[in-house]
Amino acid sequence: MMLETGTTQSELSRVSGVRQSSISQSLSGKLNLSDEQLDRLLSCMGYRLEVVRRHVVPELTRSERRSWQLHRRLSTHLTPSSIESWRPRIERNLRNLRDGVSGQPHLRNLDRWQSLIDRADVPGLHRVLTGLDRGSIEMREVSPMGGLLPQEERADLLGLVS
Repeated sequence: MMLETGTTQSELSRVSGVRQSSISQSLSGKLNLSDEQLDRLLSCMGYRLEVVRRHVVPELTRSERRSWQLHRRLSTHLTPSSIESWRPRIERNLRNLRDGVSGQPHLRNLDRWQSLIDRADVPGLHRVLTGLDRGSIEMREVSPMGGLLPQEERADLLGLVS
């Protein structure tokens, strides 16, 4: 729209109140603006933002899909009381993972797992176990939930995974 309207980043920044660096990063794909910010920018050029909600099939690798399916099934067993009964296994798994991984985002994600478990954050855990956003996928790469899904369910599920 900037090309169509002949609007520069500097001008758009001045009339919209959005920092020029944010506009630049958005245009280069390094920053996702909120719908509110994007609507504000577009309105400054005489346009409106229309958000269309539709479902899409995410592009997951076979490994990411398998991990999601296993964690999704585990999510059906997740309750405040199950977290407490699982806590010793999860804590042991977290210690083992910390000894075996390095670098980001893995270490940061282990800290996030620890925080979710410490707070017994059932809704937060459900989001991570079932989420298809990149953050949830990366969290599951260092999941401390191994060994919690009943073996029969795990075997049944893995037989369904193609």
